Amino acid sequence: MRETSWGRVKYRTTNWKAYNAALKARGELTIWLDRDMQWLARPTGKRGRCQKFSDAAIQFCLTIKCLFGQPLRQTLGLVESLLGMAGLHWPVPDYSTVCRRQKSLDVQVRYRASDKGLHMLADSTGIKFLGEGEWKTKKHGAERRRQWRKVHLGIDAQTLQIRAIAVTTNEVGDSPMAADLLGQIPSNEEIASFTGDGAYDTQDVHKACYLRGAIPIIPPRKGAKLRKGLAFAHRNEAVKACRQLGRAIWKRWSGYHRRSLVETKMNCFKRLGEKVMARTFERQVTELHIRASILNQFTALGTPQTVAAA
Repeated sequence: MRETSWGRVKYRTTNWKAYNAALKARGELTIWLDRDMQWLARPTGKRGRCQKFSDAAIQFCLTIKCLFGQPLRQTLGLVESLLGMAGLHWPVPDYSTVCRRQKSLDVQVRYRASDKGLHMLADSTGIKFLGEGEWKTKKHGAERRRQWRKVHLGIDAQTLQIRAIAVTTNEVGDSPMAADLLGQIPSNEEIASFTGDGAYDTQDVHKACYLRGAIPIIPPRKGAKLRKGLAFAHRNEAVKACRQLGRAIWKRWSGYHRRSLVETKMNCFKRLGEKVMARTFERQVTELHIRASILNQFTALGTPQTVAAA
């Protein structure tokens, strides 16, 4: 049920049986273990010592670590037992190897492309990495060193999978990262629209959308004025519509309310942990990319299909 200015809207799930099976499948350990994966690294033919384990093996170990929230030593013990139960006599990397490789790991985030043009929904959230718990903060106050990492996500409105992710410090705003999110989409894939909140109403964002041929669905700021240039054609139409019809009608007409889907995805992202365990920035980026990969795997198993109840 969702509360809107037009009244309370009730929804019902039409594929509850399939969605219930997908929720149960998310708890299966076998979905993360592929017997055909390249566990050992292939020879590079270059001078020097070659890596023993492939990137897929390191990503698998870090995935199990993020799923269960365990330190590296306990995680690798779990990985060893999983391989043993699966009948796979693969060696398990030690914790120092995984920690070292995590710093430069290129995480593969699998996704399913949209059937038609991509409708990207963008937003950001903060993930804590330094500071005490909430009880100490309430009792003694926040520390000067209390900080967090900012995660910028771009999801597909159709498949609900994460298509773009960027990790920055808490000083970086939302709008400077829009071009980065759009740039992560392959150049041969059409981007139909880019939806964001009022923080994305900047010249750079509209120019980035224009270069990718995406329609910006961004509410103009209060008192916004018309701008010159082809890059601001859609923005100018939004400004005119808000002046004549009101912001509420424009949001409903433009489909802006789909942006709530990315806020829901942020909640799912934080369910994997309110805080990152890694200490350095590079390893924190890898850990957060691993979370995106996990969420895409969960989403691929099945999502609810809802319709408005009459």
